Amino acid sequence: MTSPPLPWEWWGQGVPYGWAWARQKARRQGVIEGRAGECLALLEHRAVVTFGRRPAPGNPSPEALEAMGLEVFHTERGGLATWHGPGQLVGYLILDLRRRRLKVRVAVEAIEQGLIDWLRPHGVDAGRRAGWPGVWVGVDKIGALGLNIHRDVTMHGFALNLRVASEAFGAIVPCGVTDGGVTSLDRLVADAPGPVNAAPSVAEAVTRSLESAAEP
Repeated sequence: MTSPPLPWEWWGQGVPYGWAWARQKARRQGVIEGRAGECLALLEHRAVVTFGRRPAPGNPSPEALEAMGLEVFHTERGGLATWHGPGQLVGYLILDLRRRRLKVRVAVEAIEQGLIDWLRPHGVDAGRRAGWPGVWVGVDKIGALGLNIHRDVTMHGFALNLRVASEAFGAIVPCGVTDGGVTSLDRLVADAPGPVNAAPSVAEAVTRSLESAAEP
């Protein structure tokens, strides 16, 4: 069964993390209270390192990261440490799982599948990696994923590396992965689109996957 269409919005380039985080929280509260609608928000952040709920050993201290010119945030999402910044398309999902008849694992897999589906016509054979969330090309992660759920409504979401500098993740152990790396679309194919150009088709692929994943 297909669930109702999920609208998407473009929140901009060079977006400060704190601003987007606050906007997500406000939007989710609006959905919970029935005065706002769900959405997939797409954007490109300025450089920032975020940590999830779990400890992230092996990473520099927040003070050391800030000395490198990086903003640092400790968030309520799942996952470990990751980087956001130029060349990466970030998608924040304000999604009512109960309304859409979606279990958490099904929603995560649908988001992953949407990104996999989008990458395929770009010439990338991406997939999943056992025991690790996200989207992978071999042992290298191209798409990260982490959600937070409150009263059945999600926030946070995914980050897809499109034209990301090779040194971007160098300051951290991204997502705790020590037996693989991080890759970007522009390292795999010629003429990789940037976040602005990719946003509409990524939104279409992810929302289509989510809409078709609902339970009967």
